[in-house]
Amino acid sequence: MNNKLPVFEKVTPSLLEAMPYEYIGKDINVCIETEDFTCLCPWTGLPDFAYIVLNYTPDNKVVELKSLKLYLQSYRMVGMVHESVINNILNDLVKTVRPKEMSIDIEFRVRGGITTTVSAQYFKKRKD
Repeated sequence: MNNKLPVFEKVTPSLLEAMPYEYIGKDINVCIETEDFTCLCPWTGLPDFAYIVLNYTPDNKVVELKSLKLYLQSYRMVGMVHESVINNILNDLVKTVRPKEMSIDIEFRVRGGITTTVSAQYFKKRKD
């Protein structure tokens, strides 16, 4: 594990680290949940609090959890719309762990009377 820390004014994908999956060929579901996600509304600068559920089937790597926590913290002072948040997280995680499949659901908490839930999926292309 490296000693990198998040830079709070920009998203830091280099914080993500992968570990070997010891049971290659055995499909499992990894479910990671957190209520500790925040980013900023790009228009008002107010915080957007969110609950994240990440599910994935590893191929030969799994995400190291501390690195994921630090990566998610790097969003803290970044102004970004919800749709960009989920696509950035999905893209960065897919590049890091190269799963067989991955899905992410993010429920942004009520602000201004509105709750937003965004979902994204990734499926590894099968070799024919």
